[in-house]
Amino acid sequence: MRFAKAAVQRGELLVIPTDTVYGVAADAFRPEAVERLLNAKGRTRQSPPPVLIPNLAAMGALGDMLTEDVKNLAREFWPGALTIIVPAQPSLAWDLGETNGTVALRIPDHEITLQLLEQTGPLAVSSANKTGQPAATTVQDAEEQLGDLITVYLDAGPTPGNTPSTIIDATAHCETGAPITVVRQGAISESKLKKVAPLAFGVQD
Repeated sequence: MRFAKAAVQRGELLVIPTDTVYGVAADAFRPEAVERLLNAKGRTRQSPPPVLIPNLAAMGALGDMLTEDVKNLAREFWPGALTIIVPAQPSLAWDLGETNGTVALRIPDHEITLQLLEQTGPLAVSSANKTGQPAATTVQDAEEQLGDLITVYLDAGPTPGNTPSTIIDATAHCETGAPITVVRQGAISESKLKKVAPLAFGVQD
């Protein structure tokens, strides 16, 4: 953990376990580190990474105009496999790529990564694989694909699952009250989301 924290502070990359798959992580507030992450993945700035956070307070610090429905979804499913795209605080001094003023946030349900996040603060994280290749469910899978591009590998054994997080876009909902949309079906079903915040998804009684 000490080596991992030091690597983040130097702007280097590390591989971390999550409750879905292994992720490659970088300091979200260091543009050169985020660029290094995108390069390692083989992605462009048009594919900005999500940001893992340690607690709900961080959601309020990074997200803007959050509605009560969005907060309720976060309370219900975090820590867990739900990524929520919301408007980003305009004052944030970071560069995650072409985000169009948004940020994708998640609290992972993994003790090791939560401990790390408490020490490092928000981390830009994407699945630990080359774009187009299978997501890594073990450190060995990640190392085969990413090799010495990574400074520290945190090995917690096989991840609990290989299904990625569900991604929802609440940007327009926060800004105008428009319905939340599901961008990617994942570990949490759309029906479960709608039970918590039906009106936010445009479900009428």
